[in-house]
Amino acid sequence: MTIALIGGICITTIGPGGIFVTIALFALLDLTPSTVAGTASATFIATGIVGSLAYLRSGELSKPGARRAALVLGAASVIGAFAGAQLNTILDARLFGIMLGAFVLLTGLIILIRRVMGLSSDADFELNTPKADIAMVAIGLGVGLPGGLLGVGGPVLAVPIMVVLGVPMLVGVALAQVQSIFIAAFATVGFAIHGAIDWSLALLVGVPLLIGTVAGWYLARRINPDRLQLGLAAVLIGLGAYLLIGGGTLN
Repeated sequence: MTIALIGGICITTIGPGGIFVTIALFALLDLTPSTVAGTASATFIATGIVGSLAYLRSGELSKPGARRAALVLGAASVIGAFAGAQLNTILDARLFGIMLGAFVLLTGLIILIRRVMGLSSDADFELNTPKADIAMVAIGLGVGLPGGLLGVGGPVLAVPIMVVLGVPMLVGVALAQVQSIFIAAFATVGFAIHGAIDWSLALLVGVPLLIGTVAGWYLARRINPDRLQLGLAAVLIGLGAYLLIGGGTLN
């Protein structure tokens, strides 16, 4: 529950956060890859809705082109998310762990590269342009598949990519909240078809995750998100490398 609370805080402050729930379910409980990804995906529907409403209230989703970008991003994620959920059912635990480790490591490296390049969280990227639409479609397609396949949601990878492209940090987090609704909903449907969701566990994890999501939105308005980037990158790189070295396990 503590991990879920921390994950929720990270979701609405810097984007990557739900992935900690996925890692915890995989590492600490005796669950199949499908149940891990399916249960995690189910919890991300509520956090996506709450996060989207929070950033709508604080104005990030009211900026020029933001709502259009969010819908394009989310819609482009749908096919990948559902397909990823179907592909997950053929993975064994070892391969799932290796793929999860590679994904976590990649996310950490993207965040670190962003910091090394000195890209500012207040960068100016125009969202109401054809270029932005193309970028959102590409990000949606690229993030949807691993989001559904591994049960890691959307913000974990979408936010670092958008920030690298020049989208302001909080706007990127806001857009990713909307995207996560699409990814989580369609991935959940895909896993539910196979009966691969532990609904009681999803509720148990989802409550502290939601509390953390609200707390994270509150904190994001009052702290400099850049301060969290290096610490988060270090944790993700460490966890990813450990999963890969361990052959897909944390044991």
